[in-house]
Amino acid sequence: MPFIFNMQAANRRGVALAGALLLVYVVWGTTYFAMGIALETMPPLLMNAVRFLCAGGVMLLVALAQGHALPTRVQWRNSAVVGGLMVFLAMNCIGFAQKLGIGSGLMATVVTTMPMWLALWTHWGGEKVPTTSWAGLALGVVGALLLALEGDFSASGWGALLAFGAPLCWSIGSYASRRLSLPPPAMASAAQWLVGGAMGLVVALWFEPVQQLAHVSTRSWLAWGYLLVLGTLVALNAYLWLLQNTSAALAGSYSFVNPAVALLAGVALGGERLTGWVFAALPLMGAALALILYGAALAGLWARLRGRLQSPGVMG
Repeated sequence: MPFIFNMQAANRRGVALAGALLLVYVVWGTTYFAMGIALETMPPLLMNAVRFLCAGGVMLLVALAQGHALPTRVQWRNSAVVGGLMVFLAMNCIGFAQKLGIGSGLMATVVTTMPMWLALWTHWGGEKVPTTSWAGLALGVVGALLLALEGDFSASGWGALLAFGAPLCWSIGSYASRRLSLPPPAMASAAQWLVGGAMGLVVALWFEPVQQLAHVSTRSWLAWGYLLVLGTLVALNAYLWLLQNTSAALAGSYSFVNPAVALLAGVALGGERLTGWVFAALPLMGAALALILYGAALAGLWARLRGRLQSPGVMG
C-alpha cells in the first residue's frame, strides 16, 4: 500500500479506510474548483503532464529512500499499462473533451459511470459484486445526474466520444492495478505517473508550446500546486490504496460524491447558489453510500425482519 497508508496493525484498518475515503471524497471534490483556477492561464495538457511528472519524481525519491528497487521489466510494462490508461488517456480525454466544447453537466454525469464500469470488470474477472452494491452505484449515478441538471449538456460528436472514453479508460486502469503484478506501492505510483506523464508531455508539446508556461499567473500556479500535492500525492495515493484494500464499488464511489463536494465548495468559495435539484440529489447519494458501505448488514436486517413478519406468531 502507498507509504502514507502503510498501517500494519489490523485494529487500524478501519481508521485507514475511513481516512482514505475522506481524502478521496473531499480533496478530489475540491479539485474541480482548483482545476478551474489553474486552467485560467495554464494549457491543460501541459498542466497535467508536468503535474504527474513532478508527482512521479517525488514518489520515486520516496520509494528509493524506503529501500525499494527499481521496477523490473515486467513491472515497468504493467505500470505503463496502468499509467497510460489512467494518467495519459483518461486525463487527456477529459482535457480534449473540454477543448471540443463538452458541457459541464454532461461531463459531470459521464464521469459517474466509472464505478459501474469498474464493478462490471470486477464481476467479469470472477469477483463477487453484491446486489446491494449494484443498487448503490445506480442510485449514485441517478443522484449525480440530478445534481448535474443545472449544468451545460451541450456536446460535439468527438467531444462526447472522448468524454465517455475518460471513465472507461480510468476504470480499466483501476481494474488493471488490482490484477497486474506491480512494484511496491510507492514505486508503483512513481512508475505509473512518470510513464503516464511522459506520454502526456509528448502529446502536449505537439499541441501546446511550452513557452505558454512563462505566462501562467501566480494564482494558477498555486492552484496547480494544490492539484499536485493534495490532488495527486495525497488523494490519488489514497485511491490506489483503496483499490487494493476494499471493494471496487466502494473505491469508485468517489465519482458520485465528488460532484456534491464540488458544489458545496463552489457555494463556500465561489459564491454559487444551491438549487432545488441539489436537495433531491443529496439524499439519493447518501442512500447510495449506505447501500455500498452497509449493504450486507442492511440485507441481513431486512431478511430477519421479513422472517419475523412471516412467522406464525406474528401473522396470527
